[in-house]
Amino acid sequence: MEKPRYRSALIVGAGPGLSASLARLFHRNGLTVALAARRTDKLAPLATETGASVHQCNAVDANDVAALFQAVEAKNGAPDVVVYNASARVRGALIDLPPEEVRQAMEVSAFGAFLVSQQAARRMLPHGHGAILLSGATAGVKGFPLSASFALGKFALRGLAQSMARELSPKGLHVAHFVIDGGIRSASRPVPSDAPDSLLDPDAIAETYWAVLQQHRSAWSWEVEVRPWVEKF
Repeated sequence: MEKPRYRSALIVGAGPGLSASLARLFHRNGLTVALAARRTDKLAPLATETGASVHQCNAVDANDVAALFQAVEAKNGAPDVVVYNASARVRGALIDLPPEEVRQAMEVSAFGAFLVSQQAARRMLPHGHGAILLSGATAGVKGFPLSASFALGKFALRGLAQSMARELSPKGLHVAHFVIDGGIRSASRPVPSDAPDSLLDPDAIAETYWAVLQQHRSAWSWEVEVRPWVEKF
């Protein structure tokens, strides 16, 4: 059974953690990598490690996103794997939330994903090949107290992914939404010594993304949940 072959990846919302793990994994598997973020000052070491190009982009600005894809296309060719890994939130009681900050959080978590997916699909559809991967969260299936803005954005992201999968999958594009159900391990958030593997390992999450990319089109997943073995759900 022939597995899909991908050539070029774009990660939007790049930074440490999952994005870095994805960049390294894509690079090891022979893909050229492009990294995009609103702030790029901390991406130089990762770019050096993975040979990635770095691009500044405000994902909620349609002109910025269009320019990003033009720049990546000019350097690496049109990406056939696009990952949207940007999100934002403002915590607080519903009655105290600043409306403008909530709007901005929703735009980053969901509207930016729409803009990026639109540009990606326009380039993938003529070839009938490509994958759009959207990084979701528990908040996309379960709204928590004091987290209305995150629930708004992530529920919208999940709905976008489901709609896109139903529209684009029959045309050869693999759309997948990942529910990351739990905290992700990082340098600032180490795994407690008395609770091994209680946080998600970003390298392990990246391997799951890659496994989905390798699925044969006769058995595509549009959504995958990942959580630590001790996480309640």
